[in-house]
Amino acid sequence: MDNEIPVMFVTEDTTRSKPEEIKQVYERAIELGADRICVCDTCGHVTPNGVRKLLEFIQEEVIPDSGVKRREIEVNWHGHQDRGLGVANNLAAYEAGADVIHGTALGVGERAGNAPLDQTLVNLSLMGVIKNDLTALNEYTRMAHQYVEVALPHNYPVFGEDAFETGTGVHASAVIKAMAKGDDWLADRVYSGVPAGDFGLQQVIRIGHMSGRSNVIHWLKRNGYEAEEDLFAHMFDVAKSQRRMMTDEEVHDAISEFRATK
Repeated sequence: MDNEIPVMFVTEDTTRSKPEEIKQVYERAIELGADRICVCDTCGHVTPNGVRKLLEFIQEEVIPDSGVKRREIEVNWHGHQDRGLGVANNLAAYEAGADVIHGTALGVGERAGNAPLDQTLVNLSLMGVIKNDLTALNEYTRMAHQYVEVALPHNYPVFGEDAFETGTGVHASAVIKAMAKGDDWLADRVYSGVPAGDFGLQQVIRIGHMSGRSNVIHWLKRNGYEAEEDLFAHMFDVAKSQRRMMTDEEVHDAISEFRATK
């Protein structure tokens, strides 16, 4: 290529193409000077096992047969979410040796979207692959939600509003006990597969129909109320009457109404 400008050769819909065709076009691109190739799952068609097999084929057969060494070619992976496998495929691509993995904030993209970059980073971090400080990732996802107007469901992994909330008695009790001992490490893991603190977040105890005594007492104390027996008993009854977890605002309102009747 002229002027030593790096060139990436991108093949659309690679995952649904025939191996012989993939080999032919990549070999020709590398012969003409491309030093980067991008393997694309344009329609979100492939499974993690397919990702591994395809990238192994490209790295072990296509690139060597092109007359260059594997380390001379940067292999990119670009995935989509049509089957909900974007993150799983990104991780498979990493494990299969891809040098660069693509993604977008909250998976924004056409149709079902691209592979979510935030979820990819979370998983690579938990796997020990990257050591980056990801505490600002929560703010990043919320800014993407606000400015790009892509949905951020309450139950979205890690960054959804409900991701680290619990209102179930036995679960909440274990978290609260760890907090009371000052063991933040344990509190962040006893009922969570993702340590909230690693991503600038924290465990949240809610009150709802499945709450136990410890939930209610913890919530009252954490929000500046004295856990008086009559107040506790009232809020425990209110919690048990709900069909879902209460918001903080709803709990405050219930307390205000109770106090107004005294």
